[in-house]
Amino acid sequence: MFGLLGKKIDTAKSTLLRTALGGLIDPHNHQSFAVAGFIERAEVLGDTAEIDVVLDYPAAGYDVELTAHIEQTARTIDGVKTVKTTIAFVSPIGSRQQGKPVPGVRNIIAVASGKGGVGKSTTSVNLALALAAEGARVGLLDADIYGPSQPLMLGTKATPTVRDDRSMQPIMAYGLQTMSIGYLVDDKQAMVWRGPMATSALMQLLNDTRWDDLDYLIVDMPPGTGDIQLTLAQKVPVAGSVIVTTPQDIALLDARKAISMFEKVNVPVIGIVENMAMHICSNCGQVEPIFGTGGGQKLAHEYFVELLGSLPLDLAIRRDLDEGKPTVVRSPDSPITQSYRETARKMAAILGRMVRGSDDLDGPNIIVEEGDGDAGD
Repeated sequence: MFGLLGKKIDTAKSTLLRTALGGLIDPHNHQSFAVAGFIERAEVLGDTAEIDVVLDYPAAGYDVELTAHIEQTARTIDGVKTVKTTIAFVSPIGSRQQGKPVPGVRNIIAVASGKGGVGKSTTSVNLALALAAEGARVGLLDADIYGPSQPLMLGTKATPTVRDDRSMQPIMAYGLQTMSIGYLVDDKQAMVWRGPMATSALMQLLNDTRWDDLDYLIVDMPPGTGDIQLTLAQKVPVAGSVIVTTPQDIALLDARKAISMFEKVNVPVIGIVENMAMHICSNCGQVEPIFGTGGGQKLAHEYFVELLGSLPLDLAIRRDLDEGKPTVVRSPDSPITQSYRETARKMAAILGRMVRGSDDLDGPNIIVEEGDGDAGD
């Protein structure tokens, strides 16, 4: 048996290598690489190990650490001196399991809350940007017909181009494909619509936008559990939902209602995002949990779902959004941005775990990064 370059493969050592790599535990989905099926190829040719790993979630911010773990593991195989690692990302099609997918969209993730004021829209836009930073193609749909906020947060007031078939081109903002009723009406105009009109407008925004090969479409839901939420959950192939809450009891009470709604319409809950988990003083840096502690973890434990992340209450997050340049874009290396990116990786990884095992991988959308390590260097 020969490898890609015609070198003879050491079958025994390759088996040992695959077994060793299979025992690695992914920190985002909590499964072994063997169970997750991440090892595409693991071969030993002479003193070189050639390894291809294919993840079902974007993880550009984890590549360096993952490559180090892989190469360290590979060098436990006797005689291996050089390790060549390739890491790729192929997004699943979770929305297919919930019905006919929206053209151009592989996974629709609804970001919801049971009440307003918990930072759901803030979380939605930064999570979408974090997914894009991790290497995915991402869209953002502002589903709050009555109070659209994404145009302000993204710093754009562009008007969508309408094509001959009456479809609309999404507005590009920081690499995201976006759509909002806020692009189509004056921002001072009140949307005095009854429920059916609002839900019809939402479906039109979703279906008439020409989404282009998205791995994930993040839907920023309006607060509550009313007509728009039910319409989206029942008529749209939502792959999974994320519930945003703050640690305080009153927010957790309403978050439970949101979880219950998604359960009733058979939309899986990917996990909980605890927003405003702690306040960081802009002067002294002191961290204080002004809304309480442990609320998000308690809720996740109660419903047997994941706590995807705990995000801070920080003046910079509010200021950045008011100025139309979200923190993930303005401060890409900040601890806040790293928290959003870690939360986004975990969200996508848990979704991948949920839909894995079905025949849902077509036309891979692959991002490849290579790294060489030589023990002799």
